[in-house]
Amino acid sequence: MEDARILERERYQMEQIRQLESEELQVEEVDEESSDEDETDYRSSGGASASGEFTYDTSLAALHSYLGDVEDTHNRLAFLDGGAVLNVPLFYLEGVVLFPEATLPLRVIQPNFIASVERALRQVDAPYTIGVIRVYRDTNNGRIKLATTGTTAEIRQYRHLEDGSVNIVTRGQQRFRLRRRWMDVGGSPCGEIQIIKEDLPLRTPREAVGRSTPSSIFRSGVHIQIPLTNRSRADEYGFGNENDSDAMSEESFESALSPTERRLHQSALVYCDMLDNSASSDDENIEQQSRIQPARSSFDNFRSSFGMGENKEADGLRLALGKRSMPTHNTWKKCSLNQFRQVPRAFWPSWVYQMYDSYSLAQRAAGRWKQIVRAPSMDSYITKPDLLSFHIASKMPVSESTRQELLEIDGISYRLRREIELLESFDCVRCRSCETLIARRSDMLVMSSEGPLGAYVNPHGFVHEIMTLFKANGLAVIGNPVKEYSWFPGYAWSIAECATCETQLGWLFTATKKKLKPRSFWGIRSSQVADDSR
Repeated sequence: MEDARILERERYQMEQIRQLESEELQVEEVDEESSDEDETDYRSSGGASASGEFTYDTSLAALHSYLGDVEDTHNRLAFLDGGAVLNVPLFYLEGVVLFPEATLPLRVIQPNFIASVERALRQVDAPYTIGVIRVYRDTNNGRIKLATTGTTAEIRQYRHLEDGSVNIVTRGQQRFRLRRRWMDVGGSPCGEIQIIKEDLPLRTPREAVGRSTPSSIFRSGVHIQIPLTNRSRADEYGFGNENDSDAMSEESFESALSPTERRLHQSALVYCDMLDNSASSDDENIEQQSRIQPARSSFDNFRSSFGMGENKEADGLRLALGKRSMPTHNTWKKCSLNQFRQVPRAFWPSWVYQMYDSYSLAQRAAGRWKQIVRAPSMDSYITKPDLLSFHIASKMPVSESTRQELLEIDGISYRLRREIELLESFDCVRCRSCETLIARRSDMLVMSSEGPLGAYVNPHGFVHEIMTLFKANGLAVIGNPVKEYSWFPGYAWSIAECATCETQLGWLFTATKKKLKPRSFWGIRSSQVADDSR
């Protein structure tokens, strides 16, 4: 009876999907099966607290053992060059956003998708590779739409079952743009994709952090008045002293500036060179000549050094840096010339560059992620900002539409800045349908070594991305716990619905062994989480 209802529902879905150029997509609707007699308002009281005892081996969930014994393909595809164009079988998934380095399990049941897997296993150009695209419903008219940005997935493990279906475990590889798509003679969805060329991590230019070449004019014991402005502004934006790198050269740095900015930047360097060449053996004379007069602003001294007078480009520098960046005589303090030689020589203050420094942003994002998720050390990721940005995006417990937004961002620094913004604003998990508050950020629980959010597939082939919580509110548990096909070995699952709108939000997992802790936890579908994470 249950199988007949599923088949009827799938036929109805197929009729809707064929409107999209007659392509067969596997799309899941909420199971409306419920019983008023069995419905119980359940609030988690036996879940583990963040600081409570924890005995579960989180590596078990990452193995996806519910798929059975799978064979390793022993294939690791080399990364393709950015801009490369190739044809691959496509998999359309609702409620799933795949990122590079993320794991995606699939149970392939439909014959046309089984043919797609077989084609991927034997294709020459990109062996063991498929393209994964998110499918979603337009909120205005309910029609099915496809995202244009997806991720290639390499088949790492597979298993052919007796009924003809295939279980596979894939790994996200590279982002791509979907150029065109079609159905082959066997009915398998295919697409022409173009690999996205990822940018390199940005570094603050060496001249922006004040590491200029020492010269004879900068002697210990000689003092000069220098501003406090840069330091206070850097502290205001949360940037401390970061390790510097020569990854961004002066040439590449200047090429990113506008013509006016480039001339001003070069003028600033000339000004510093003039200071280097104006050495004097008389320390007292140096001190007197170098002291800034209170009656004159710092910008007046800058202009007079070049004989600029009312130079428009110099005025542009003052406007570009802003009023707060141009100190008055009340903001100067007495410091040694050894400190003065650390003054930034770049066009903008160092804190401006660090706002887009990939490594500084990676350190901030990793710190925020560790604070929220209570994850282990992220030091290995800080040195690889590109991988960190994908790791956080793939595991961030936010809605699928927000995660699709992160996937489409080009630029490591911009993706990290957006993730920091989301991590700082994320606090509440709400039902997408009725906005009921389900949980808070502090209720998150990591039940898999891959993070607080992961993709899992059920026996019917539907893939769910779920976030795990040790406590949730306003949920009703339906039916008795089921041990079979559990995503978390040692736990039985029960369907959990929103008590307000009766939408299926996920599952309650309860321990089947007395010594297993946490005793229970919740798995909430990211596709049913409201977009607003504030």
